[in-house]
Amino acid sequence: MKRLLLLFVICFLVHSCARVGAPVGGPKDTIAPKFLSSNIDTTRVNVRRDIRELRLDFDEYITLKDINKNLIISPPIKNIKRILPSNIANKYVMIQWEDTLQANTTYNFNFGNSIADNNESNILRYFNFAFSTGDKLDDLYISGEISDAVAIKKKEGENKLVVGLYQVKDTINYKQKPYYITKVDDDGYYELNYLTPGKYKIIAFEDENGNSIYDPGKEKIGFQKEPVDVEKSVSGLNLKVYPSKKPLKYVEMKESPGGVIMTFEGHPENVKVASINEKLQDIKVTHRPKSDTVKIWFDPVKSDVGQTVTENLKFSYDTGSKQDTVSVFYKYNKKNAMDLENDNGGPLLAPNSDFKIRSGYVIDKISPEKWTLKSDSLTTQEFTAKISETDPYQIQIHSDFVAGKKYQLTVPKETVSSYYTKNVQSKRFDFEVEKVEQFGSLAFNIQNAPEANYWIQLLDASDKVVYSRYTKGNSIKFDILKPNEYIVRILVDNNGNKFWDEADFENETFAEDSYVFYKKAIVRPLWETKEDWDLKDTRTLDNPKGNVPKPAEVPAAGEATKETVQKEVNKEVKSESGNAVLTPVK
Repeated sequence: MKRLLLLFVICFLVHSCARVGAPVGGPKDTIAPKFLSSNIDTTRVNVRRDIRELRLDFDEYITLKDINKNLIISPPIKNIKRILPSNIANKYVMIQWEDTLQANTTYNFNFGNSIADNNESNILRYFNFAFSTGDKLDDLYISGEISDAVAIKKKEGENKLVVGLYQVKDTINYKQKPYYITKVDDDGYYELNYLTPGKYKIIAFEDENGNSIYDPGKEKIGFQKEPVDVEKSVSGLNLKVYPSKKPLKYVEMKESPGGVIMTFEGHPENVKVASINEKLQDIKVTHRPKSDTVKIWFDPVKSDVGQTVTENLKFSYDTGSKQDTVSVFYKYNKKNAMDLENDNGGPLLAPNSDFKIRSGYVIDKISPEKWTLKSDSLTTQEFTAKISETDPYQIQIHSDFVAGKKYQLTVPKETVSSYYTKNVQSKRFDFEVEKVEQFGSLAFNIQNAPEANYWIQLLDASDKVVYSRYTKGNSIKFDILKPNEYIVRILVDNNGNKFWDEADFENETFAEDSYVFYKKAIVRPLWETKEDWDLKDTRTLDNPKGNVPKPAEVPAAGEATKETVQKEVNKEVKSESGNAVLTPVK
């Protein structure tokens, strides 16, 4: 009995000791790591040029997130050997390099949002550290805002915009990293800090590949032609980035219905093509100015080209600036016969519209007198047909189409001709004209309208251009529109070449003007929507109430610049140098 009692007491004590209460926790840690010290003296001046590392100590364990994307060193230090911590947390950041530093130069290490504590991932935002190999820290700065001139809406994901300064010299190598460079924050704001007095060429670009070097034709670009004279700090230097022109180059050739296509980059104005094949002499070449595609048409059967075996066809081209001979392996594809398709987007035709037919071949001739158009399968109806003046692949059929009626258009075979072939089979197109009450209209009264012609475009939710009109003046109306919410954009044809030209940084040519309406235009059935649009209005779809920045202030070295620098109020003074707005700090 005593033994049982003893065993009971022991079990009770063990059970009591094992009962551990839930710990009483404090509030969640929301404080970012705090910078404590560095291996460089506190004055951060007269730093030895042969120093090979920078160590920054913090008050807690930290990790580095996307350090290669976030860290920007201005001016650049080449041959970075190692950055710590890499995979495990530590209480310091270590950057080691092999280069000898420049004399009398202020270096700024901008870590962006890469430093975070190990436990709660609290980010030390926009942390930067500066030191000088001279006897003072340069303290001048340039700040402003960067916007995307053609963006329909704010781009999701990482903001890849950067701003750089090149020192103005006799020759500037834009294939190297800028002397100073910084990232643009999510609000479009940027700061270039610790600048040495001098003249600089400023550019902003979308650094898609993260190499800190502008890649023409692949990345958007903004710049101003005149150098920035940094004798005192400058705020409110705003730039807009635009799509950039691709350098002109040949891409490839490949087989295509009716012949072969030759593709380029860089929108060639004119391309001359000649066949250097003994069997293939009779060819037709079509190319629209500024198009990247050149189509070479021929009759492979008549020329006995690629009928039984694949043949290597050679052609020469001349763009004016470059000439070359290229080739393509060609085998005739019997499936690539000329055919016709409905080009109206479906069996329903909008009221007061022409019915459209499309071919994969350039249309050379048509024989509409052999076609028939019937309404409700009974009554033959008069019509006219013509090849589109702006699109040689399209036929437009005009008639007194009545809303609500059904129509049948029959196009017999061999009544539509291309250069070397005809449509191989008859086609019947059945369609119905929609009722007017299913559509609405949209009118714009434009203030400060461009003096040049322009395209006004209506885009759907997927940013696809649904309606487009090339026009001029301050009053525009779209009469027959499907009910929807539309994004409205204007692209200005400043030079009158009927092509919207991108920015050409190499030749210092700005992109042509563009505007996006700050709200969506709503079209309702049987309703005329009227909108007033002042092209000087800087509101956007993402910020329809506008953005009023606050004055800027230079941060102390080692502090988080986003937290300490406020945005300067923009004074909408357009610089004659282009897309920049420049307001000196007094």
